[in-house]
Amino acid sequence: MRILMVLEYYPPHIGGVETLFQNLTEKLVRMGHSVDIITCQLPQTKRYEKKGGVNIHRVRVPGIGKRYWFTFFALPQVWKLAKTCDVVHTTTYNGAFPALVVSKLRGKKSIITVHEVFRAMWKNLPYMNWASATLHRLLEKLVIGLPFDKYVCDSRYTKNALRLSGIKDENLESIHPGLDYELFKPQKTNPSNIRERLNLKDEFLYLFYGRPGCSKGVEFLIQAVPIISKKIPNSKLLLILSPEPKRRYKNILRIIKDLGVREETILLEPVSKDRLPDYIMSANCVVVPSLSEGFGFTAVEACAMGKPVVASDVGSLPEVVSGKYVLIPPRSPQAIADAVYSIYIGEVEDRGKKIFDWWETARKYVRVYEKLLGDAGF
Repeated sequence: MRILMVLEYYPPHIGGVETLFQNLTEKLVRMGHSVDIITCQLPQTKRYEKKGGVNIHRVRVPGIGKRYWFTFFALPQVWKLAKTCDVVHTTTYNGAFPALVVSKLRGKKSIITVHEVFRAMWKNLPYMNWASATLHRLLEKLVIGLPFDKYVCDSRYTKNALRLSGIKDENLESIHPGLDYELFKPQKTNPSNIRERLNLKDEFLYLFYGRPGCSKGVEFLIQAVPIISKKIPNSKLLLILSPEPKRRYKNILRIIKDLGVREETILLEPVSKDRLPDYIMSANCVVVPSLSEGFGFTAVEACAMGKPVVASDVGSLPEVVSGKYVLIPPRSPQAIADAVYSIYIGEVEDRGKKIFDWWETARKYVRVYEKLLGDAGF
């Protein structure tokens, strides 16, 4: 089977969506399928290369607003490669339009992976003005309303959200992403080395890592730091924070300064994926204060390593967390602080682990492809 993926971003760009598609495409190749990816060209990357058996075609786009330019600049390459493919597969948001238009013109079956749906929540996201919220909500409605042959969701939560958006059940599928359990294996880590580098001894360390996106709730975690410091005097927040989006990152720095919690906060730049498990194991717990999650790689990774997790009871998080965890209402610094303290005093029980296997994820996607092609008479 020949599969064409149209994705605005792909590694080395960092993110949960990129993690999903890198693992999925490489597994598909190892299962005997052919995969071509069309994506934005990032600095210091080649126009074409083959990695993990996957053919990666990068499209040159202007430096500002890459993902938005990709919608239009990708069209010629998508048209060219779609001629010989069996299925065109894309994801939300900016690859959806060229993928759908070309698949219809070429007579190919189309699939979109939808990670999360905000719907009315756009109006309530922190520090997002009315114009931006309205524009993003309109874009979401337009993309979700495009007539793809199949919508694959990262969780049951997202599947239900698409139902509420008017997508018919027969066009919906829920497939959890997987996790690399060999990478996130506690026995392979060296947490003491991390604590030495950070000049930490017996401090209680609670960790957040990822992007400071508008739905990640980082500001509420920062606001919880003064409360946690009173409850647990010997405590530190470790923030491994991406500098993108820049405006959101600067806002987090401002909140840290305004609250006077610089001494209680350790701020680091993003670390490579192979070093991340060391940092997770160096922490006493991981906090995922999201306002919404389509899957929640951070929570799943921490749970896989046996770390207690504080997570908002929103989106897919109640669906995917396992082991020792505390679910809390979103947007509440007090709830975050109380949950971290309950972990500190050992009041959290182990509820057993959930497993998310990449091979099972790939097999489920193949079944979706085969069903579509079968329906088309292939």
